[in-house]
Amino acid sequence: MQHHQLFFTNLHRPRQPGPPRGKQGRRRGRPSHPDPAPAYRLVSGWLQPPLFEARRDFTRFNRQEHARLDNPWLAWARLTAHRLGEAHGWPRGVRLDVGRALVIVLSGHVSGEVVRHSEILPALRSRGLSVQRTVEVLADIGVFHDGRTPSFEQWLERKLDGIAPGIRRDVEHWARILHDGGPRSQPRDESTVWNYLNRIRPVLLEWSAQHDHLREVTRGDVLRELDALHGSQRRHTLIVLRSLFGRAKKSGTIFKNPTSRIRVGQHEYGILQPLEPEYVNNSVAAVTKPADRLARALAAVHAARSGAIRRLQLDDLDIGNRKLVIDGRVHPMDELTLHVAREWLDHRRRRWPDSQPAPADQQIHRLGHRPGQRGLPDRTTSRPSRHPGTAPRRPAARRSPLPWS
Repeated sequence: MQHHQLFFTNLHRPRQPGPPRGKQGRRRGRPSHPDPAPAYRLVSGWLQPPLFEARRDFTRFNRQEHARLDNPWLAWARLTAHRLGEAHGWPRGVRLDVGRALVIVLSGHVSGEVVRHSEILPALRSRGLSVQRTVEVLADIGVFHDGRTPSFEQWLERKLDGIAPGIRRDVEHWARILHDGGPRSQPRDESTVWNYLNRIRPVLLEWSAQHDHLREVTRGDVLRELDALHGSQRRHTLIVLRSLFGRAKKSGTIFKNPTSRIRVGQHEYGILQPLEPEYVNNSVAAVTKPADRLARALAAVHAARSGAIRRLQLDDLDIGNRKLVIDGRVHPMDELTLHVAREWLDHRRRRWPDSQPAPADQQIHRLGHRPGQRGLPDRTTSRPSRHPGTAPRRPAARRSPLPWS
């Protein structure tokens, strides 16, 4: 180093005493919003109820004319919103929106009034304010009334329409126990309640034309309904009817359970049919790469899973004796597997002529994993999204790998 430049501190950029000016004096970021003023929880004593319930229209709110920032309910709501925002990590924009919404809703609030969801929804949505966060604050201070009807209640009312009153009471009690839970029963998922009631609704409508109560339903009525069904529909219907009559018996509305000692029956699984040779041959012929053809043959003919194919070792394939060992089980090698295995070995010999060849009549490399490798190996098998010009990795001299190993 021949030259060195020396700088004295504060000489290349002289600073003036006092607060910085210009760009240096600008405050970085937005100014912090001040914390709300201290407030206390309001306790409402006895109040005379109003003679008429008049709904308020918050859509006409004008901040300059209607805002009352000194309202004690507004001060308490602002402090509650600040506390909830810190606890749940509300962003700055959400906190400001909730503050604006509280000014709209609580400026003219007095003790004894409630804020309904139907009143604040149009006013807040038209201004782009958060309805959900505002409702959380109003519910925390105890002035919110949710007049909305849950969707489950509307759905249950539609499904029970047309059922006899005596049967309807038991079915409604059973459905609510499933949905909400009981003293000794956990609530079920809402989709389970939907599926249960949809399954037996045609049966209940048919029984409503003949009976007035579930205690009039006999074992023969249940068997006649089940005889018209088959397979999974019969099994599911019987399970739901057992649940319904079991709950009615437990609540004491029926004397005897007509579904008792009716067996559901064993689930009949379909019989696995072997693939015809022409289907296997067509599937293998659709693959162009020799390594893919071998993997397809192992999966189609010998039902080898992907993990079992990756765990195959060199000694698991004995071409001379036409035996294949997959996960410790010996499989006789068919003509198709023998053909594609020899085809791959011939392709390998032409592809990598300089590598040390493995005995073609005795060995084939494991299909996938390398020593010490976990998870899926690096693959070079053909895929629809692979570039056709990409060449597989050249194997080591002592190994005879398939292209995905």
